[in-house]
Amino acid sequence: MVQKYQSPVRVHKYPFEMVMAAYDRRFPTCPLIPVFLGSEVLGEVTSEDGSLRTVERRCKLHMDAPRLLKKIAGVEYVYFIQKNIYNWKDRTLLIEAHNETFASRVAVTETCCYSVHPENEDWTCFEQSASMDIKSFFGFESTVEKIGMKQYTANIKRGKEVIEYYVKELMEEGISEIPRWAPPEKHTLTGPPASSCGPSPLSSPDSRLDLDSLAHSVTKDGPPEPTTPDVDKLDADYIERYLGKLAPMQESCLIQLRRWLQETHKGKIPKDEHILRFLRARDFNLDKAREMLCQSLAWRKQHQVDSILEAWRPPAFLEEYYAGGWHFHDSSGRPLYILRLGQMDTKGLVKALGEEALLRHVLSINEEGQKRCAENTKIFGRPISSWTCLLDLEGLSMRHLWRPGVKALLQIIEVVEANYPETLGRLLIVRAPRVFPVLWTLVSPFINDNTRQKFLVLGGISSQGLEGLAEYISEEIIPDFLGGDCLCNVPEGGLVPKSLYQTVEEPENTGHIKLWAETIYQTAHVFKGAPHECFIEIPESSSVITWDFDVLRGDLLFNIFRSKRAPQADSKDASTTAPGGVRNVQLIEKTWVPGVDYSMVEPPLLCREGESIQGSHITRWPGHYILQWKVGGPLSGSGSDDAPPILQGSSHKCKVMYYTEVLASRDFRGSMTSLESWQSGFSHLSAATTSSSQSQNSSLTSR
Repeated sequence: MVQKYQSPVRVHKYPFEMVMAAYDRRFPTCPLIPVFLGSEVLGEVTSEDGSLRTVERRCKLHMDAPRLLKKIAGVEYVYFIQKNIYNWKDRTLLIEAHNETFASRVAVTETCCYSVHPENEDWTCFEQSASMDIKSFFGFESTVEKIGMKQYTANIKRGKEVIEYYVKELMEEGISEIPRWAPPEKHTLTGPPASSCGPSPLSSPDSRLDLDSLAHSVTKDGPPEPTTPDVDKLDADYIERYLGKLAPMQESCLIQLRRWLQETHKGKIPKDEHILRFLRARDFNLDKAREMLCQSLAWRKQHQVDSILEAWRPPAFLEEYYAGGWHFHDSSGRPLYILRLGQMDTKGLVKALGEEALLRHVLSINEEGQKRCAENTKIFGRPISSWTCLLDLEGLSMRHLWRPGVKALLQIIEVVEANYPETLGRLLIVRAPRVFPVLWTLVSPFINDNTRQKFLVLGGISSQGLEGLAEYISEEIIPDFLGGDCLCNVPEGGLVPKSLYQTVEEPENTGHIKLWAETIYQTAHVFKGAPHECFIEIPESSSVITWDFDVLRGDLLFNIFRSKRAPQADSKDASTTAPGGVRNVQLIEKTWVPGVDYSMVEPPLLCREGESIQGSHITRWPGHYILQWKVGGPLSGSGSDDAPPILQGSSHKCKVMYYTEVLASRDFRGSMTSLESWQSGFSHLSAATTSSSQSQNSSLTSR
């Protein structure tokens, strides 16, 4: 398995030339980095005008590994080859390194870049990325991988400290400014800039470096282009200020997942703190977090959750009988939500409101909680990504264990756990009665271990709830119903009048609670040998077919065909039922001939799992068009598939959620702006981030 690392942008608030002078003081050895035992220069070349300089070194590193492993490997130290390419004109340093020791068994590569800060030319940015691929190592591959990553990450953040140390040392010596490189005057000898602080540009005759290949990097064409910080990268100071202190590999996971979302979702991505919640929920397992997040984003899009705060208007009686509401914040600055569950008539709320509306209300509470967390982060000047819930159970009795009500509660918990992970910072339970263990036994299996650890029971039925509560909530905001002095505006609840019950008794729902029975998105499964196809009738030329779909599972091939033959009337609504009751629509008949009966109008598009695709096609002719999703594979122009029937290919099941719309040319405003509205946007989650580097909201174009 290949382990990868990507750092955030670390900013040195010193000019590039000063940072380079400090960097060069790390060689040939650096006492501040114990693992770095020394280095030797293999070769050095400087361009004629002194603007480019390349230095290659062989670095000796301490191998921090068990003695047995060292004995088996037969080495005490490991050696790396490092190439530094200084570009004094553009003020960049590109560092490339790879291992020399065990090169046939282990492949370790690292790329680093120093460059000028895009917003302040007197600051310097630093980025690094690395990968480690252990092919074989005497049966100790897993051990070597853990040791290598532990040793690498332990020294990552120390690099900035070392640069800062040597910059201060330069200043103590009276060097506070180093002139920038300037083109040499004509008819004068050239040499390296005064700020190079490195060895002589002339290499010794017996150098082991191939100087011809090294000099190639400082020719008139210049060195390879380094990766310079763009406007949409995270810097380390922003992460610590708004997201909290993260370990190096946690930072790397955040950056990798964020970059993947930018590439696949075209800039419309959630806020960084929302991405981080999913990583924490999956213990920073990148693949698991990505899968969980993609499913949640598709769920939000399908059910229009992003607009719930603006669109959802709870019935008036809900505000009276739902005994819950926001109440200042806890001692850590987290928003505080009070829920007086014991005073709520859960049976009456379900019968009067319905499960769907109750779920919508709970989702609106979670959306409001995320909004309040962002506000408190600004107010308190530290990262706040979760809230505290104060659960008052006084009045809880067997009537709260009404079976349909408990079932609805469990389904709500399931939805919240899947889509709002790591948003509950602490749950404080007060005045728990004797019936509470029964309810806890029913509910606890549906709550994950990390969330259960945040539950704290403070006082029993005889307590007023103050015992231990002041440790988590300031005394001046303890609610009056718990004996505090703060007036609490949370409704007191009570029995819901039966006159408010819904008149039509709906049959008991045996499945999940449905949100928004009418959604603009459709979901289909695709199998090997059984693509899913969507028929579109175009009344006039120059009409625009638009699409917006998410690949929920597997890799898919997306095609658009124009058909000379209309699908049979019964085939437009026909579907094949796969195992599990999955429906799959197929329109292109096996007897149709590609290029004769139908033809492709756009190149096929291979879509990877988790990608969100938006695009459009301007039709040249009216007539019949078919959108097709098939199991991903070699790009081909054929709409049919000679693979086995659907029942034999069910192991190759893919899933897609899609929405299509036909617009007249006069209504189409170019690109995919028509689908960047409430239908497919992240109005809340992709709001302008507080990062020092703002995300660019580029329009989605046809791929």
